[in-house]
Amino acid sequence: MELEPIDPETALELYIAEKETAVADATVYSHKSRLGFFVRWCDERDIENLNELTGRRLQEFRLWRRNVGDLTKVSEKTQMDTIRVFVKWLESVDAVEQDLHLKVRSPDVTPRENSRDVMLDVEDAESVLAHLERYAYASIRHVTATILWHTMIRMGAARAIDVEDYDPEEQSLRLRHRPETDTPLKNKQRGERIIALSGEVCLVLDDWLREQRPTMTDDYGRRPLLATAYGRVSKSTVRRFCYQVTRPCEYGQECPHDRSPDDCEATVDAEAAKCPSSVSPHPFRRGAITHYLHSDVPETAVSDRANVTTDVIDQHYDQRSQKEKMEQRRQYLDNL
Repeated sequence: MELEPIDPETALELYIAEKETAVADATVYSHKSRLGFFVRWCDERDIENLNELTGRRLQEFRLWRRNVGDLTKVSEKTQMDTIRVFVKWLESVDAVEQDLHLKVRSPDVTPRENSRDVMLDVEDAESVLAHLERYAYASIRHVTATILWHTMIRMGAARAIDVEDYDPEEQSLRLRHRPETDTPLKNKQRGERIIALSGEVCLVLDDWLREQRPTMTDDYGRRPLLATAYGRVSKSTVRRFCYQVTRPCEYGQECPHDRSPDDCEATVDAEAAKCPSSVSPHPFRRGAITHYLHSDVPETAVSDRANVTTDVIDQHYDQRSQKEKMEQRRQYLDNL
């Protein structure tokens, strides 16, 4: 097979252009970021034509990337798995030899190594929500934390909800994929669903809408449920809210890190992420999923509500020990 010359920058542009039509924006951004290191590596080694790529050179890139980024095993695997996908695409456009992607090496990681254990414990979540209910009732931070914990939805899905998506009569939220107006769902149409709410959650939402939500629309004329005076909340704003409300000192707990509030920089809202105990939105989701599983909610029901497969729940979200799982199974199997 005769290869067609192509430089790294052009190859990346063509690859990203194709990805943009097939995957979520966040995935495109991740691939572009990781492959940017590959383009930089090629530039430093004067590789102007990807026809020159070999298995040995790809291994050289792997070692360079590990050292430059001081990568963990999981991060290195993610980097090299993206390279493998890219190289396979290069094969499809006659830019490298066929089956070169099979020579891309990446570390093997165990399911435990490939999961993140950080989660918001149910006790902490309840303390956070109780504090917000007492001191910041129906505020934007209270509403955001309430939705994330009680629905298990992703941060992007939370910010995508409009006022019209909330049905107080049916006590439900409708999640819809609307990428054309800047609110995509991670799993696109497959992520669309209706989520049942408790009366307690609806009461908070009702009071938010009636008393505190700013009267505004976003740039597309839609009325976001989670709104500030400036428009629909951004992901960074949701993330900031989560860091702020999960600082132990914020919800009345003693500092577990032996810090003085007078000296701790994390007591400033803008620096809340610097608190070792504060968490981002994803631990809300992981903690809530684990809590539902502990509460004997069937795994399939949790899977449907959170829009995540049972395999992914087992690997990335379920923080129950093997003994805890055994004891829960025992309740159903002892009398059979």
